[in-house]
Amino acid sequence: MTKFRTIAWTLAALGLALSAAQGAAAQDKLKLAIGQRGNWDTSISEVGTRLGIFKKHNLELEMLYTQGGGETQQAVLSNSVDIGVAGGIMGALSAFSKGAPIRIIGAETTGAKDLYWYVKSDSPVKTLKDIEGRTVSYSTNGSSTHGVVNAFIKENNLKVKATATGGPAPTLTQVMSGQIDVGWAAPPFGLPQLDKGEIRVVATGNDSSTFRNQTVRLLIVNTSTLQNKKALIDRYMAAYRETVDAMYSSDGAIKAYADFVGIPEAIAKRTRDDFFPKEALDPDKIVGLDEIVPDAVTLKYTAQPLTKEQLGELIQIPPRK
Repeated sequence: MTKFRTIAWTLAALGLALSAAQGAAAQDKLKLAIGQRGNWDTSISEVGTRLGIFKKHNLELEMLYTQGGGETQQAVLSNSVDIGVAGGIMGALSAFSKGAPIRIIGAETTGAKDLYWYVKSDSPVKTLKDIEGRTVSYSTNGSSTHGVVNAFIKENNLKVKATATGGPAPTLTQVMSGQIDVGWAAPPFGLPQLDKGEIRVVATGNDSSTFRNQTVRLLIVNTSTLQNKKALIDRYMAAYRETVDAMYSSDGAIKAYADFVGIPEAIAKRTRDDFFPKEALDPDKIVGLDEIVPDAVTLKYTAQPLTKEQLGELIQIPPRK
């Protein structure tokens, strides 16, 4: 009898172990394309993963990093990923107006204080007016940096050579080697060079009236993804919101971000406190549509303004629960 009881206990224990393993393996997976690895705003999914928040919502994230919002949007449109993080708003409006299967599920960043354009310290360029006739960088076509550069050109009646240079690291190399005149970056990248006086800021994204205090980057999905994985998208947004709250209330979040980027915690905190007020990362509000929609026409992203009905179809942010 004891032998049979031992076997029963062993089988029961094995069953519990298999059940636990199956439960661990049952996490739903989402694949993300994220523009610009290491920015504070683009690190929400990574920090939330490190803090166990997405796991709590039964989600496993596979994160792929791109050189900018344009590449991120292309990954979404081709259905190569489930969610695009930090796609440019003008690029999204343009794609939708041309019939592309794109939907907005949240704001990623509002305001453009974090984006800055710089020159070598010995450059004669001091202000935006001085960039006339020079090469000015942005990350990729359709990105938020592309939109800002186009706005600089339009608002200041400038003639410049706008050049796609990818991420902040290759852009810095091109600036320091003299291949381009004006580079772009976002903190924490470039802070050591700024502190040492090796480069100087000549403009920020907020110097454009088009992007100042308006939503500039988005969370986007393919229409088919929203239809087929809506429950997962809803859970992702719930975990995303929870992570944003943690990033402004938790020392653990600062440590997780610093470890991820490979910077001191003091620089991580400076990046958050000096460049990213919490309201800038509110995913529930697309701010400034009354100005953004006509600006998209002015900057030639759309042929005509999107209607309220079209915007209602494009913007489908899952409600908070």
